[in-house]
Amino acid sequence: MKKILVINGPNLNLLGLREPAIYGSRDYKALEAFVLESGLDLGFQVECFQSNYEGAIVDKIQQAYGVFDGIVINPAAYTHTSVAILDALKAVAIPTVEVHLSDVDSREEFRRHSFVSLYACKVIKGKGFEGYREALEYFSEK
Repeated sequence: MKKILVINGPNLNLLGLREPAIYGSRDYKALEAFVLESGLDLGFQVECFQSNYEGAIVDKIQQAYGVFDGIVINPAAYTHTSVAILDALKAVAIPTVEVHLSDVDSREEFRRHSFVSLYACKVIKGKGFEGYREALEYFSEK
């Protein structure tokens, strides 16, 4: 059974409260439930992790080495700023899909640059929760 780690970055714990016109009205618990159910549907063991701290995300990526077959990551604000997360992903060399709930390309200019996409096998933007299912489906094809 494939093991997939799903990492969510800063402020995603505030889903449902944070800019619902952009991110929707469902909360983080609903996202976790959706991701876990999607993983089960595909026959995967999925672990979800969320942190507002860059170092905790880097630590989790490093701990994934030799444990997980794939990573789905929504680095949130760290998308545009974190070379450390990019370097951790490159170091562990686990296939990674980058996901964003909103279409970052249609938002502010600074959101259009992603360090993580320099490593990710695939990038999914603007599909809400369904983007996570699509990311998991990517691993069913590998």
